[in-house]
Amino acid sequence: MSRPIKNRRTVEVRTAGIVPWRRRNGRLEVALVHRRRYDDWSWPKGKLESGESYPAAAVREAAEETGLTMRLGIPLPTNSYPLSPRGGRPHEKVIRYWAGKPISGDGKLLHEVDKLRWVTVPKARRLLTYRRDREQLDALATADGCGELKTWPLVLVRHGNAVSRKAWTEHDWLRPLNRRGRAQAQELVSVLSAYDIRHVATSSSTRCLHTVTPYAESRKYTVHSTAVFSEETFAEDPGRSTDALKALLASGERALLCSHGPVIPSLLAELMPRARGAARQILKEVGAENMVKGEALVMHVRGRGSSAKVIAAERHLPLI
Repeated sequence: MSRPIKNRRTVEVRTAGIVPWRRRNGRLEVALVHRRRYDDWSWPKGKLESGESYPAAAVREAAEETGLTMRLGIPLPTNSYPLSPRGGRPHEKVIRYWAGKPISGDGKLLHEVDKLRWVTVPKARRLLTYRRDREQLDALATADGCGELKTWPLVLVRHGNAVSRKAWTEHDWLRPLNRRGRAQAQELVSVLSAYDIRHVATSSSTRCLHTVTPYAESRKYTVHSTAVFSEETFAEDPGRSTDALKALLASGERALLCSHGPVIPSLLAELMPRARGAARQILKEVGAENMVKGEALVMHVRGRGSSAKVIAAERHLPLI
């Protein structure tokens, strides 16, 4: 009798990391960490915990390894490489990286890291132990040279899952989130925190308000609710929502905007001409298929007002 065939599908070990950067005396510097156990110099990174998003893991791991709280910036190239098989199945480590700007912290080192060094880009290239880590360094330096390292995030959120229209007998704009939607709203807290979002704008509909309230309460921020991002106002006058979006672009403030499925394609159409390359392709895909409920679309913007350009974009789908 033959033995049962084991599942040979590769197991992905999900990991997130940050390339910390700062400007000192006009020069770009990055921070590397040294692990005593491996005697290597690399970027702060670590595995995702159960139910954790990539952005949240990146910020948490960087804080644990550098003692600094980071604000995520543009995404950097992903690393992947094979690990030793376990349980008869191949494993692969996949590391998603972001540029990160320190915003607080005492720099106290914890866990396996015994040294942290801020160095120039040429010095970092020589100091990095693994050649694969130079890809993130080169991307960061290139972005800096193009003026695309200093950006601000504009996050478009579609409200979480709500009570069905059929089951609701009152005005539709009063329809609340269901249990799944409330869990999605809680999940968004760590994602939005990773980008240090400061301005919270939303449709005045209950399901949108309840989607962003957990984050706003966690930071003690005011929620700026307005009917211009609601389905009802959009149906009457679509231009009001895009005018409000232009106002957010003019402010240049780290912001989130929560709205509805019927409204989002119009907002994306306003943003599309401002995007290029991979960012434009992501916006095009989202516009074609729309966002799923509870999703966050993070756009990294350079400049403000009429000169605002979308440099990079990321989709963060709900885990729930």
